[in-house]
Amino acid sequence: MSMFDKIKGLFIEEDPSAKAKPNKPSGDNKKAASKSTPIKPVDLDKIDTTGAKSDSKFVDVLMKAIEANNMDGFDYLEYKQSLQSLANMSMDEKTRYQSAFAMAKTMGANPNKLVSSAQHYMKVLQTERKKFNEALQNQRAKQVTGKEKEMSDLEKAIVTKQKQIEKLTKEIEADKKKLEGIKGNINQSAAKVESTNEQFLIAYKLVVTQIESDVQKMKDYLK
Repeated sequence: MSMFDKIKGLFIEEDPSAKAKPNKPSGDNKKAASKSTPIKPVDLDKIDTTGAKSDSKFVDVLMKAIEANNMDGFDYLEYKQSLQSLANMSMDEKTRYQSAFAMAKTMGANPNKLVSSAQHYMKVLQTERKKFNEALQNQRAKQVTGKEKEMSDLEKAIVTKQKQIEKLTKEIEADKKKLEGIKGNINQSAAKVESTNEQFLIAYKLVVTQIESDVQKMKDYLK
């Protein structure tokens, strides 16, 4: 077993039947918020880890950080390993810690060294949390803030196009009214033209008929 696996085994009880499943977006994520809220600081005291399952990739990151900063000699990690070896024995917690310490003393450990080494690993983990928060903010700027800008631009474009549609709709309605007016004028003008034509033909026939009559009569009477 590698040092990494040993360290991980001190903190995480592996479930051999568990398989990593890809994260699926929830139904709420399908609805885009108009504006997102900034990432708020998390109060660790309010996080309930009862029955919670940790993501193996994040656990591995933390365990690798501890492995990379493992102190020489017998320290908190070795003491925790001793505690773990006594976990299944019939003794109360105080006795278990004291029994593990009795073994630790033979390796030159003392309470101050164990506590200070544990605090050392706490600082290692705090550094990892700081690095994670920085990466999280960068991802937010890339994946969320950038998308919000794109969404805002699209909303503005939609409003502009809606105003253009409203303007064009009004222009179309005005043109329709104008078209109806032109159609009415055409009908009136056509009727007027036809009436004029009819009046002209009446006058034409009246005059031509008289001339034709006179021509016929002149042919008949003037010989």
